[in-house]
Amino acid sequence: MQFATHSSPHLVGPKNVTQVMGLVLLALVPGTLALVWYFGWGVLINLVIATLTAVAAEAAVLRLRRRPVGAALIDLSAIVTAWLLALALPPLLPWWQTVTGTVFAIVIAKQLFGGIGFNPFNPAMAGYVLLLVSFPVTMTRWLPPDVISGSAVSLADSLQMIFSGTPPLGQSWDAITSATPLDQMRTELSQNRMISEIRQSPLWGDFGGLGWEWIGNWFLLGGLFLIWRRVISWRIPVSMLGALLLIAGLFWMIDPETHPFPAFHLFSGGAILGAFFIATDPVSASTTPRGQLVYGALIGLFVFIIRTWGGYPDAVAFSVLLLNMAAPTIDYYTQPRVFGQPGNPDA
Repeated sequence: MQFATHSSPHLVGPKNVTQVMGLVLLALVPGTLALVWYFGWGVLINLVIATLTAVAAEAAVLRLRRRPVGAALIDLSAIVTAWLLALALPPLLPWWQTVTGTVFAIVIAKQLFGGIGFNPFNPAMAGYVLLLVSFPVTMTRWLPPDVISGSAVSLADSLQMIFSGTPPLGQSWDAITSATPLDQMRTELSQNRMISEIRQSPLWGDFGGLGWEWIGNWFLLGGLFLIWRRVISWRIPVSMLGALLLIAGLFWMIDPETHPFPAFHLFSGGAILGAFFIATDPVSASTTPRGQLVYGALIGLFVFIIRTWGGYPDAVAFSVLLLNMAAPTIDYYTQPRVFGQPGNPDA
């Protein structure tokens, strides 16, 4: 008599891919609402454009590959990629650039390598970097938070600017947009201004950019929710943010007038979003316990290096992609000891 033998794992975990991705989307909601509150309707418009594009692109590629379309789309991974990319984009980015970045993320960075579970790079960050390198002008057109400007851009104006690529009549892009806190800090420091002078700008809050601080806090809340539900491990976000704070603190103690307070690096850009939602991608990140600590710490180190001496003000995407390449090597050298090997006290 022959019995059907199924491959491992023989014990099925309590969560499937759809449930995990659904929890990630749920955790993104507080930070997303904060972005909409401070930066207006453009954030939601980008989300809709990116989501529709991601679903359509994934369905088209799956059909070309003669794979089942429905089951793959139900896992929500394409929507998570679209959300992460859209949250990183300026609110008034032209619609066709959002489509371009999303198609690249889904088709090239994900499906070309075999789909979910096979992509070596974080798809959302691959799409973001493509746009940042290709369209640096539009990718740096951020609106000032409405707590600074005093008024939010209306839905009609947001739609007009996103789909026409031009500002309203009688206005220029310089009058509507402003530099991000990270960009302004880098620019002002390059002009030999001291941080005590730079922080006189109304753009600044207690630690980082005004408005950006609360956005970071809400993404932090979502990240802690993911740790609580055991969707992600604490090792990558803690080691990444810890390394960023440590290296920033060392340079701040050496010269506080040329290096900002360490908390500035956490609450002025995408560090918290990157630590909890991007660097923790289960496919492209390190998987061993010690490897995750090394992986996260190196991302934090690269974020500080690129922000301080590099050509791009926010370095989360570049740092994550660089460490995606190194993740297999990190895992190779940080494998846990096999149970029963000599030297294992539990053997």
